[in-house]
Amino acid sequence: MRSFLVPLSMSAVVAVAACAPVVSGGPPIPVMPGLQQTAQLGAVYMSSGWLSAEDDFQETFTDEVSQEMRRCLVGTALVDVRIHIDRLDREGRLATFLNGGGEHRLSGTVEFVYPGRGNEVVGRFPVSVVVHDNGGLNGLVTDRQMVVSEAFGRAICEEGFGRNPRGPNVTNATAD
Repeated sequence: MRSFLVPLSMSAVVAVAACAPVVSGGPPIPVMPGLQQTAQLGAVYMSSGWLSAEDDFQETFTDEVSQEMRRCLVGTALVDVRIHIDRLDREGRLATFLNGGGEHRLSGTVEFVYPGRGNEVVGRFPVSVVVHDNGGLNGLVTDRQMVVSEAFGRAICEEGFGRNPRGPNVTNATAD
């Protein structure tokens, strides 16, 4: 009986920890100017409360944010990005199709930390994005999670580093 309780209690701890915010919290901290030029992406961590999203949201979100951040952070100083998502609202596919468009919203808190210095927070700020969907057939088939996650990654670069990781083009789902 005792050997059964240890794995059970460990899985309960892991399940609770997965819901805990990965950000340490506190007031906004601008990214240090020197870091804006020298940062390189380490890992991206995401946490959230209860979200109405598909099962693969965390994987899609961290993949898309990582892609945008790799375009933005091209230096050599390794930093990790920790993100706590506060809100995710996506227009339903059918409503987008019938109404000729809709909006997808995502907001959260982003922290940049130095993993080699005890996860010292070197930048913290809120990020909020709204992506407009033009509806029609495109609204039915577009990966809404991917589009709003890509926009969030792009907004992190713009807010923290003052630059767009990529300009508008055909392969940029959030191009203006």
